[in-house]
This record gives sequence, structure tokens and C-alpha cells, in this order.
Amino acid sequence: MTAMTRIHAALGRETLPLLGFLVIVILGFSALTPMFLTAGNLRSMAFQMPVLGLLTLAMLVPILSGGLNLAIIYQANISGLVLAWTLIQFGGPQAGFEAFLIGGALALLAGALSGAVIGAVVAYFGAHPILVSLAMMIFLRGLGEFATRGGDISGFPPFMNVLGHGSVWGIPVPLLVFIAAAILWHMMLARTRHGFSVYMIGSNIRAAEYAGLHTKRTLVLIYALSGVICAVAGILMAGSFNSVRVGHGEALLLVTVLACFLGGIDPFGGFGRVLPVVIALVILQALSSGLNLIGANQHLATAVWGLFLIGVMAIRHIVLVIGNRHKERKTT
Repeated sequence: MTAMTRIHAALGRETLPLLGFLVIVILGFSALTPMFLTAGNLRSMAFQMPVLGLLTLAMLVPILSGGLNLAIIYQANISGLVLAWTLIQFGGPQAGFEAFLIGGALALLAGALSGAVIGAVVAYFGAHPILVSLAMMIFLRGLGEFATRGGDISGFPPFMNVLGHGSVWGIPVPLLVFIAAAILWHMMLARTRHGFSVYMIGSNIRAAEYAGLHTKRTLVLIYALSGVICAVAGILMAGSFNSVRVGHGEALLLVTVLACFLGGIDPFGGFGRVLPVVIALVILQALSSGLNLIGANQHLATAVWGLFLIGVMAIRHIVLVIGNRHKERKTT
């Protein structure tokens, strides 16, 4: 086994190409604007990416299992509403840290419960994940609109600002939360029985059942954990915006899917790693920030993301065809 083969085996085949493209993006925008590599812009990127990153992690594992979770945004929002409601009950701006702990626990429970319902319906009733998560999305949106009358909930204690805008040793708190979640997600997928079951279900759920894996329990846990990560994202959004409303982050849903596919997650399940997805998130954030700095319209960044994904899929197909032809020549 060559050194390059070992590196690909350790990091994943998508990692090195994505790192190369990230370097190209950084060098390109650095040449276009001197503001790109400034401390202020890098700090701004570090504060903006974590919520999208957490929501992408929430989308990642369902896709690995061969499913999808379209309810992630509203799971985050309803969890944020649960936290906000708890803080308001304990005095709003005068609420203590104990109220935050209670509200945070209830928010995580709300996220886990909504995810577990999706997983249970998928696992025990055989419904398609897209339809079930779409139904949950509609339910949570309606519930949130009913609870807030379409408005915002604000008036949080000052320490909530730390979650959205604070730093520890110069590193933004939201970024630390995302890094911790990404490490936990990597360890779960790479080193636990649950992670092995996720890949097996995504590859072939029937074969997983014949192998003795408890596929139904695994599916429930997949979507419950997805809901927990959504709740963490909702808590960070509450701290970042200093308010909670049902519509926060609506534009991020399709971007999470984009980041997963860009990071090499197989859309049919069974293959993918966390590290390439994290690099893909950095690339998307760098593209967005760079285009903003050179004065491009924000909608152009969305268009560029879509074109980029089309280009990546085309390149992957070409590489796959070339690789298959090379193997055929070797065997003949």
C-alpha cells in the first residue's frame, strides 16, 4: 500500500480534492480583495458557519442511512422556542443560568422527540423518510406559528449573547460547539456499533436485518440524534439573533443537502465521512464571504453554490467512468 493510498484510506477519497479546491478558493479571493484574509473576515466566517454546520450534521446521518430529514430547520426553531418560553417563564432578561439549563434540556428533548417520531414512523410503518419529515416540518411550522402568532420571542438574559457572540481564547463559542459536535459525530460513525449500523442500513437495509442488526431501533435513534443536533443549532440561533421566530434559517435547508453531497455523502446512503463535509462547509462559507467582499449580490453566492455542485457531480462521474475503464483494461 502506497503512502497516498494510506492517506486516502485514513481521510477519505474526497478530502484531498476538497482541500485542494479550498486552497484555490482562498488564493483566488485573496488576489481579488485584500480584505479576505483579514482577522475580521475570518472571525466573521467563524461566527457564521457553525449554525449551518450543525444543521448539516443533522442532515448527514439520515442521508447516510438512505433517508432524508426535511424538518431540520423547524426542529431547530421549535427547540429554540422551547428555550425562549422557559427563559420568559423564569423572568426573561432576569432569568438565571439555572433557567437556561432547564430550558436547554427541554429544547434538546423537543428536538429528540420530534426526530424520534420521524424515525419511528419510518421504521415501524415503512413510510418514506421524505414524506414523514415533510409532514413533521409542516406540523412544527404550524405549531410554531400558532405559539408565536407569527412574531418573535425576545428578551433573553445577557449571558445568552455569549452563545452567539462570545469567544474563548479568541475562538468563537459557536465554532467550538460545532467542532465538538463534528468530532462526536465522527467518533459515533467510525467507532460505535450504531455508526456501523447506519452504514449497513444505508447500503442495504435487508442485508442489515439478515445480519442481525436492530434496524428499526437504529432508524429511531438516527432521527432522534438528528433532532438533538437541530436543537443545539436552535439554541445557538437564539443566542446569535437574541430572538426566536419560526422562520429563522429557512434558506439553509437546501444548503445542508448541498454541503453533504459536496462532501462526498452518497445520496443513496451507505458511504460518506464527516471530515470532507466539514471541508465542504468551509468552502461554501469562503465562497459566500468572498463574493460578498467583492461586491457580488448575495443571491449570486447561492447560484454559484448550485453550479459548483453540478460541476462536482460531473467531475465525479467522469472520474468514475475513467476508473471503471482502467479496471476493465487491467482485467482484459
